[in-house]
Amino acid sequence: MNIGVFSGSFNPIHIGHLILANYITEYTDIDEVWFLVSPQSPLKSKSKLSDEAIRLKMVELALTEYPKLKASSFEFSLPKPSYTINTLDALKKEYPEHSFTLIIGADNWSIFENWKEHDVILEKYPIMVYPRLGYRIAISNKLKGRVEAVETPIIEISSTFIREGILENKNVKAFLPDGVYEYILENKLYTK
Repeated sequence: MNIGVFSGSFNPIHIGHLILANYITEYTDIDEVWFLVSPQSPLKSKSKLSDEAIRLKMVELALTEYPKLKASSFEFSLPKPSYTINTLDALKKEYPEHSFTLIIGADNWSIFENWKEHDVILEKYPIMVYPRLGYRIAISNKLKGRVEAVETPIIEISSTFIREGILENKNVKAFLPDGVYEYILENKLYTK
């Protein structure tokens, strides 16, 4: 199977993530998208990060009606911070029957050369780059065939926007899968 690796903090997961991943499984050669909940990204502050088990639970709740989208705690057992090259290599070792394609946004593609062993990632794994407002997807001729720009719908909802909305007592229900919204309310997440 061709697995799309969608790694992120998902703090919280929202409908933009679902639309993107569902589009990729329906309109590309990716069979499943695995949502790898990252305990700690080397490029993000840990201070505003909810507990990894809580974020994983929200991803599981969000994906219940999407059989081609899978929640994964795979990175929880890897050394922290979570470097993409380590995750991809560990996935390949654990699941040799699958091929893995990294899914990243144009915002991350614009700083990809700053990632640990980015050249090794490019050599070993295909990359699918989805659009983000304000970012151009520039792929050099030598990377064509290894890196693909995929024309997914652009849904500019961020987890930060949702957290800030909750903190300000805004109604953010429309941006979240029902189960995730209810879980956030029940557990009083992002309220302080």
